[in-house]
Amino acid sequence: MTSSPPRRGLLCAAGLVSNFDRFSIAPMLVLIGAALHVPLGTAAAAASAYTLGYGLAQPAWGMASDRFGRVRVMRLSLAAASLGALSSAVAPGAVSLVVARGLTGACFAAAIAGSLTYVGDTVAPAERHRALGSLMSAFALGTALATVVAGALAHWVSWRLVFALPGLIAACLALALRRLPEPALAPREGGALRTAVRSRWQWYVMGVALLEGGVLLGCFTYLPPALESLGAAPGTAGAVAALYGVAAMGGAQLVRRTARHLGPVALIVLGGTQVTLAYGVAAVHPSLVTLGLGAVLLGGGWAFLHSTVQAWATLLVPQARASGIALFGVALYLGSALGTELASGPAQQGGFQALFGAAAALAIPLTAAAAYGRRRYGRDRDGGGGGDGGMPGSAPAAPRALSADGPQAVRPPCGRPPA
Repeated sequence: MTSSPPRRGLLCAAGLVSNFDRFSIAPMLVLIGAALHVPLGTAAAAASAYTLGYGLAQPAWGMASDRFGRVRVMRLSLAAASLGALSSAVAPGAVSLVVARGLTGACFAAAIAGSLTYVGDTVAPAERHRALGSLMSAFALGTALATVVAGALAHWVSWRLVFALPGLIAACLALALRRLPEPALAPREGGALRTAVRSRWQWYVMGVALLEGGVLLGCFTYLPPALESLGAAPGTAGAVAALYGVAAMGGAQLVRRTARHLGPVALIVLGGTQVTLAYGVAAVHPSLVTLGLGAVLLGGGWAFLHSTVQAWATLLVPQARASGIALFGVALYLGSALGTELASGPAQQGGFQALFGAAAALAIPLTAAAAYGRRRYGRDRDGGGGGDGGMPGSAPAAPRALSADGPQAVRPPCGRPPA
């Protein structure tokens, strides 16, 4: 049997606190720079270090998860992340903050990937997109709370408190997750990472994720600083950026209801169109209204585009799913770190229009590559080409969820039964 709703909700909580910690820094960059007497580009290095550590640690956590179990690894990750977050809160200077944020990102890396893998192990492919939608809603809530709470607390209390909060919550979750049942691990031939990298579709999806990370995550980091450059207070900038999380939550619910009718390719195109429009309006005339509209469109784009590509990633290598999703995460967050770092120069010079214009231009090939690849994968797979769309190195996904008790009833996480 699957775990009870409160226990499934632990997956949502783990992803929520991970996203809160990751997105909280954006509305605080200007304040951190001022407090530590460093320019915006140096403060942004803490965000880059976080996403770089987050991405590079994914394979290690993925291999450990495939070998030792999903829940055990998530608990270890959260316990270590709590120490990293608390270290960030007491960092005395810019260098120590960058190091602490990098370590914290590396430790939080297993939370969301582990939740996604758990869904892949316990929810049948036909219901997986809906189940992932439940997780995406929780992740988006973490993003929304991060931008609102971080901006307000940093302005009225201290940015150090913002780093301490997820550390304390992560420590509590590391203990609470012991109640979550451990799913049975799928048998595989050879090492999990070796199994995953043999899939050519795995590499294709990683390429899409790399570009997606740079465009969607890397450039979004500079939305609050762009607002502050227009005279907005950190709290106001955080509140406007929070529209991203609110829109992502609403978009996730919409995706849950329309996924079966529209299909993955249409969802990708709709998501990519929103991302292109978001950065386009911000580039043409940056203002409180256009940047707020951009945040809404980016949130919707993330819900439609990213959740579909992420669901695609869970299908590629079912016999080494944790390692496959980990590699997907490496590409996504490596792209995010590169995007943040490459955009720091224009942002430091106040060139936000050029920055957002470049992001809008890159969103077009991102959408085209994701839509073409997903269409090709689905066509070849439906045509009998195997789980890897006719490419070697992947097997079809299992039709039913597995547990230590054998086949089990399928339920999405967060307490929502399938329709």
